[in-house]
Amino acid sequence: MPIRCAWVPDGDDLYADYHDTEWGVPVMDDQKLFEFLILEGAQAGLSWRTILGRRTAYRQAFANFDPNAVAGFSATDEARLLKDAGIIRNRLKIVGAIKNAQKFLAVQADAGSFANYLWNWTDGAVIVNRPRALGDIPAQTDLSLRLSKDLKDRGFTFVGPTIMYAYLQAVGVVDDHTSSCFRA
Repeated sequence: MPIRCAWVPDGDDLYADYHDTEWGVPVMDDQKLFEFLILEGAQAGLSWRTILGRRTAYRQAFANFDPNAVAGFSATDEARLLKDAGIIRNRLKIVGAIKNAQKFLAVQADAGSFANYLWNWTDGAVIVNRPRALGDIPAQTDLSLRLSKDLKDRGFTFVGPTIMYAYLQAVGVVDDHTSSCFRA
């Protein structure tokens, strides 16, 4: 049994698979970056485990995380999503996801891709931290504060600095695997 970061509960295969194959792995694909943007926003105030457990339903509800499709969602789609028991049925989060899709497309148009925009914040480099323990991992950093502010200025919602730090970890801009973790 490999030693993992302490946030992965023993016996939780979903968390273990996410940790082992996705968390901290650099993502350059815009559709995957959009997926994590929507999922991290949905997670606000909830556990990541809750969101991971609903990921398949989110893929179905949000057009496989195609930002072009989501940006075009109508009031009918919003009503459909509010009735979908497979996702978090919070009106602000649903409306925010649709709005974020529209803003995501605007960033793509400005930067050539969302990946270009995101990775420009670190000049394309992964920020590798090797915290000794879970408690050594911050909830937010200067980078997540600056990214949050820029996205909010562009009209995004559910992109606070704590959400953005979790996002940066999820898409591998930041690698916070603890020093004892087999992924370190």
